[in-house]
Amino acid sequence: MTTVGFLYPGHSAEDDYPRMEMLFGSDIRLQVVHTDIGEDAHRVDALLEMGADARLAAGVEELRLAGAESVVWACTSGSFVYGWEGAHAQTRALALAAGLPASSTSFAFAHAAQALGARRVAVAATYPEDVTAHFVAFLKEAGIEVVADRASGIITAAEVGTWEWDQVRALARAGDHPDAEAVLMPDTALHTAAYLPALEEELGKPVLTANQVTVWEGLRLAERRAWAPKLGTLFARRP
Repeated sequence: MTTVGFLYPGHSAEDDYPRMEMLFGSDIRLQVVHTDIGEDAHRVDALLEMGADARLAAGVEELRLAGAESVVWACTSGSFVYGWEGAHAQTRALALAAGLPASSTSFAFAHAAQALGARRVAVAATYPEDVTAHFVAFLKEAGIEVVADRASGIITAAEVGTWEWDQVRALARAGDHPDAEAVLMPDTALHTAAYLPALEEELGKPVLTANQVTVWEGLRLAERRAWAPKLGTLFARRP
């Protein structure tokens, strides 16, 4: 049994996690603990507060008791908004509080793109333009070239959590670019676990989404490889 722990802000698309656990069809357990979201707003000041060390530390004891072997802060905007160095400091504090290997969704995107050899990517974001620009800057710090980015201007995670296939598909198509080797969709409030094969077929390239890469990162930290082709190219290689 491998148990990976996730600190998930509020309630939006957390049902992606039991769906992914089911698709692995193995002894992988994905344990989700909800953190206090504070103000639900894709706004820099609110995101900085959402990702504060004390908010994250409050959930780690429950993950330890569940037997988690690693922990991931399952929030993209609440990590990259701190910048490259600040996001590293955030995960170091989380690792110290949890006594476990730790990461965040922002680093998960960087590591997953690198694992696929995707050096040029397109970003299809639900966020406002200024928040999307922070993610683009974060990726550039990771050595990833962003050839195009699309901002949707959605303010709340609650609204993003209501999006269905047609809206997710439209965002992915709008954000894609011919020069991109992969499309990144950075919002853990966005349901995507059910759509990954269809998205990749639609675009003809790998698609990396927030909850997908978050799970991949947690498994990577736990040194557990998993195969689940219904979760896209990232999980399509057999261990």
